Amino acid sequence: MNRLLLYLKGIAMGAADVVPGVSGGTIAFITGIYEELIETLSKVDLKTFKLLLTEGFKSFWKEINGNFLIFLFAGIGTSIVSLSKLISYLLETYPILVWAFFFGLIVASAWIIGKTVSKWSIVSIIGLIAGVIIAYMITVISPAETSEEYWFIALSGAIAICAMILPGISGSFILLLMGKYKFILTSISEMRFDVIFFFGLGCIIGLLSFARFLTWLFKNHKNITIALLSGFMIGSLNKVWPWKTTLETGIDRHGEIIPIVQESVSPFNFEGESNLIYAIILAVLGASLILVLNRFSPDSKEN
Repeated sequence: MNRLLLYLKGIAMGAADVVPGVSGGTIAFITGIYEELIETLSKVDLKTFKLLLTEGFKSFWKEINGNFLIFLFAGIGTSIVSLSKLISYLLETYPILVWAFFFGLIVASAWIIGKTVSKWSIVSIIGLIAGVIIAYMITVISPAETSEEYWFIALSGAIAICAMILPGISGSFILLLMGKYKFILTSISEMRFDVIFFFGLGCIIGLLSFARFLTWLFKNHKNITIALLSGFMIGSLNKVWPWKTTLETGIDRHGEIIPIVQESVSPFNFEGESNLIYAIILAVLGASLILVLNRFSPDSKEN
């Protein structure tokens, strides 16, 4: 049952990572597996692989917490492959309702994560404010058109995966800023194995290196780190605000018109059908889902 639950948490993380503005790290945090995840990843190095040669596979598998990794990443992979087309369709067809759902999800997540700060200090409050400002500034940066060379695909994967394991910072949105979100999503749905390979290689490199830094932060500056991550989540709300007006558009290399600069507006000033009632319902549903997931967190059971 624990393995099935871990697999389901992986599915939830993968679904979140597909959507620009939502972080799989958020799901990992509220379901109580975040610290185990980054600590496990930080242990994967050359010394660990030497165990495979000196003490055998069993010792190696135990050292890297293999069962945890394989079930979690199986869930993430299943979700990304199976949901990439569906989520793309939903974002294009029902954008307000989808964004409203994730808005509620992030609001509840920021509240739950913020509660885990054991002691608020001036430094923690500064970290919270800094996180809000940094994440907000990221959301207002215009997407770029970039190279499709293999080296840049790998670089995109390395940078995006670091964001994906940070609660509040969306790896998908980082890909969007780098001009690679649609390209990667399409490559996955079309099974372009060359692109998937180099993107995955970049993800592995970024994940293993960044996890060490996060583990150090949690061990030495936990309250400040959590406050900063909470700020990231609050600042990212601008990206997932359901009602936006497009100020500037452009044409990508595929000839499609894309929004370049957007501004969040009140649902009462939105040009078009605001779907306000349905949006509120879905936002409440998103928040409720996070509260339910939080009940599976070991930390919430201890409190």
